[in-house]
Amino acid sequence: MSKTVSNDPYIEGESDDLIELDSLEDISISLQTEQSKAKRRKTSNIWGFFEMVPNSDNSDGKPRAKCKMCGATYLVVSKYGTENLKVHIETCPRRNSRDIGQLMLCQNSGSMLVSASKFAKRYRELWVEAILKHDIPFQSVECSGIRAAFQYLRPDVPLISINTIKADLVKMYHRERKRVKCMLNDVPGRISLTSNLWTSINTDSYMCITTHFLDKNWVLQKRVLNFSIMPPPHNGISLSEKVYNLLCKWGIENKIFILTSDNASSNDVSVEILRTQLNSKKALICDGEFFHLQCCAHILNLVVQDGLKEIDCAIQKVRDSIKYVKGSETRKQKFLYAINQMSLDSKKGLRQDVPTRWDSTFLMLESALFYRRGFCHLELTDSNFKHCLSTSEWDKVEKISTLLAAFYDATCDFSGIKYPTANLYFPAVFMIYLILKRQCESEDDCMRKMSYQMLAKFEKYWSEFNVMLAIAVILDPRYKLQFVEFSYKKLYGNSSQEYLHVRAKLASFFMEYSSGTPTSSASERNVCRDVEEAEFRSFSGMTRIMKEFDSFQTDDLAANMQKNQLELYLDEPRADRNANLDILDFWKGNEFRYPDLANMARDILSVPVSTVASESFFSVDGRIIDQFKSALKPDIIEALVCTRDWLYGDQVESEEMKLDELIEDILEVDINKSKKETPLPLQVL
Repeated sequence: MSKTVSNDPYIEGESDDLIELDSLEDISISLQTEQSKAKRRKTSNIWGFFEMVPNSDNSDGKPRAKCKMCGATYLVVSKYGTENLKVHIETCPRRNSRDIGQLMLCQNSGSMLVSASKFAKRYRELWVEAILKHDIPFQSVECSGIRAAFQYLRPDVPLISINTIKADLVKMYHRERKRVKCMLNDVPGRISLTSNLWTSINTDSYMCITTHFLDKNWVLQKRVLNFSIMPPPHNGISLSEKVYNLLCKWGIENKIFILTSDNASSNDVSVEILRTQLNSKKALICDGEFFHLQCCAHILNLVVQDGLKEIDCAIQKVRDSIKYVKGSETRKQKFLYAINQMSLDSKKGLRQDVPTRWDSTFLMLESALFYRRGFCHLELTDSNFKHCLSTSEWDKVEKISTLLAAFYDATCDFSGIKYPTANLYFPAVFMIYLILKRQCESEDDCMRKMSYQMLAKFEKYWSEFNVMLAIAVILDPRYKLQFVEFSYKKLYGNSSQEYLHVRAKLASFFMEYSSGTPTSSASERNVCRDVEEAEFRSFSGMTRIMKEFDSFQTDDLAANMQKNQLELYLDEPRADRNANLDILDFWKGNEFRYPDLANMARDILSVPVSTVASESFFSVDGRIIDQFKSALKPDIIEALVCTRDWLYGDQVESEEMKLDELIEDILEVDINKSKKETPLPLQVL
């Protein structure tokens, strides 16, 4: 029996359901396709730099891949492969040049062919970056052992000479210099500078200029401009000419705000000449009245050194006591036993100072006071210990330590480079001034004499301090103008001329930034009042009184409307003084509320109150120009120091010798070593 084939696309099944044959075939094919796609893996190395975009994010529903570095998306079509993705990786603007993985796209996978020239270029760049980041000597590129190690990984690795790597360093320096120059040109506010001089091991003098500014996101930035050789003479004329030519070379001579330098007399002369040159171009705010700022950390150091010239015998006894404990391992063990008996923590550490650094002396006194009872117990258990202080001497050491603590805390605050320091100056210096005045009335002759010497030096610099630093604390919402008024009232009494001087300078400085209409002057208001009174006299009865009321209301409203941004800011209540407030975040959030005042705050808060930023590069350069590298040319030294800062900045930990490394903790005792070094008793024969 033959079966009849129907042309109808629908057939009748056992369950009387109609099944569309064409749809059934399409479903089968699509399922097979999806299964094959699910099983297929992305084997290309290019997928290390791209990721697939979810279909929900594509308006057209076509598959796309997004670059992990810059976010650019590209269409992914199987018949075209990944060629468009490879081309993008070659030209990606956010490509991380320090990623070695980009050189590991091997030829065997067929994903990307890295030409020999490109590989050699990138290989040399990696060498330059390693030299910059880790202070590797240039001779390392020619070491046979290092070459053998790289050739083991890749036989065709190119051989590099010292001259080649130096030339590559100079090329990288010029490339990064262009980038930094564009960054400085885009700075929304003004730029502050720090400068310093340094003499290398081969008696060559170098000048370092560092810029400080706030970028568009209110982030404090620091970039070194130069580290160039400074031939003699080092007088004011030569220094000013060097700095001015450098500013013109970078194209920022019209954006300078303040220059911070140390207290050398040659710097004072150079600043005056530089001020005149910049004022001729009308490039400075307020005709350069606030242009120069002396290093505040240096000033505090001079003040303390004057006070410690005639050091008290009690401090010398503390130093002798620590030297005695340090004398042998046996004495250390006895002292450790003494502090354990007194239930003191040995991890605190007992520090020995460096006599030329007063801050180390302060830390020595602080640690000795902590182990005060341990020294007293050691005196009872060790008959050879003759340097223990009496009760009155310990009290005197405590007073000296308390006095130095204010200077130490202020110096640490002023030496920061990752946060604004201008707003920290006035509160710290006010407390120091107040403490010195009170110590001058002390009954202790030693403390009174020391305080008089320190106060005389302090007042010399206090009378010449930059008013800009008082304005900086006014811009701190935790202090404002009330703190300046409170401070001068404590120091000089009511209605002091110093406070009135700060208020006048604040108003005149704000007018340099103000873009609005200034408040009417007193003479203008008097003229208006005379005109109104003449008009009122011409009226009669109720009309004149009502006009007077209208005038009173209008004047009141006008007074409120004529308040400028500075007055509105000062009228607001202060923030909590103990609040953990980020002053940069505060002004970033109020940038549109007080636009002119925020521009003024941007410039002032970027001012560094110390030259620590410039001095830190001398520490870096001291490692570069050591006895093994003293033959480096000045242009190579400048390229090393500047490019290191521009590429890495704060990413590389500064290897500057810290104070904790200078003052030894004498309680760090190796028990096993002490046992081995203890001589055995002589055997009786």
